[in-house]
Amino acid sequence: MNTVAWIIAASLLGEYILGLIADALNFRTLSRPLPLEFDGLFDSGAYAKSQEYTKARTMFGMWSAAWNVALVLAFWFAGGFERLDSLVRGWGMGTIPSGLAYIGILLICRGLLTLPWSLYSTFVIEERFGFNKTTAGTYVTDLLKGFGLAVVLGGPLLCAVLWLFEQAGTWAWFYCWMTTVLFTLTVQFVAPAWIMPLFNKFTPLEEGELRERIVSFAESVKFSLRNVFVIDGSKRSGKSNAFFTGFGKNKRIALFDTLIRQHTVDELVAVLAHEIGHYKMRHILQGMIISILHSGIVLYVFSLLLDWKELYDAFLLSRQSLYAGLIFCGMLVSPVEFVISLFLHALSRKNEFSADRFAADTTGRPSIMVDALKKLSLNNLSHLTPHSFYVFLNYSHPPVLERIRALNG
Repeated sequence: MNTVAWIIAASLLGEYILGLIADALNFRTLSRPLPLEFDGLFDSGAYAKSQEYTKARTMFGMWSAAWNVALVLAFWFAGGFERLDSLVRGWGMGTIPSGLAYIGILLICRGLLTLPWSLYSTFVIEERFGFNKTTAGTYVTDLLKGFGLAVVLGGPLLCAVLWLFEQAGTWAWFYCWMTTVLFTLTVQFVAPAWIMPLFNKFTPLEEGELRERIVSFAESVKFSLRNVFVIDGSKRSGKSNAFFTGFGKNKRIALFDTLIRQHTVDELVAVLAHEIGHYKMRHILQGMIISILHSGIVLYVFSLLLDWKELYDAFLLSRQSLYAGLIFCGMLVSPVEFVISLFLHALSRKNEFSADRFAADTTGRPSIMVDALKKLSLNNLSHLTPHSFYVFLNYSHPPVLERIRALNG
């Protein structure tokens, strides 16, 4: 092993160990009593169930993470990257078809080896706690649709990146960046109307009090709202949610059907106000700009590393390979990506607090947003008192108790 190999292996194991430490600390919080803010909503049985769910999900995460790390290290040190490269080269294809085959085979094999974990998560853990509504047919169909989208969307993008890095010289990273940005913006624009409906049914919210109240609120905050959709989330899970996606004329707000059944009209307006708050406070634009800048920096760094012989030696490759190099570059910069993810999580948590405050101020009733958050935590069996280090590593949203206290403060 050369120095590069030691760095990458240490980063993989280090990130895993940090996760284990966070999990262990989070386990210790399960003995905490029910926060006073939830008296009257959670009874002893419901609170115990939420703690059991947290324990089950945490244990699952620990074992699945160990499996993923073991897979990578075993394949790596058994010479898997070199053997697969030799196999693909033996087919006598050019760089682009060889790259598609190499990366495609890796992704398919990884998907098959992690499939049992996905099945266990859905049909054992989620079933045990009453969340799973997914049938075997829906599960298989989702897998096939996801694979089809990866081929139809990811294939051409990968072809473009491989061709540009092979042909465009010094400025290849810049052309790849522009191509990636164009691709991302296009997908963001068409996804609400063309991609997301492949998985879920989006039905315009019917006429009635809820629609009237939502339209009235949107007008009061000068938010252009063409439609609000109900998504059939109950087709797969008993959990509830709401989200904002897309931009321009294709932007849409979607409320899960489970959310509508579990909340009052006032609470639903508050939840929707929170989603509109993200848009009005430019959190979505902020995230898009960060993503674009990040992809540009990553591609530039890749351009500096792709011809580095020590990188290929670290993964036991006898010859440099552009398509394998893209994978190795990603693994080498993963420690930096991990650190960046911590800052992005912190920024996301800050934005969630801001969107909560927007909802409270614009509806004029902070207590309604608090009630909505409490019900969401009950219905989704949220962990009410997670450890701060676990939150730091994993949470893109603040713990619900912190959100409630911020609104009440």
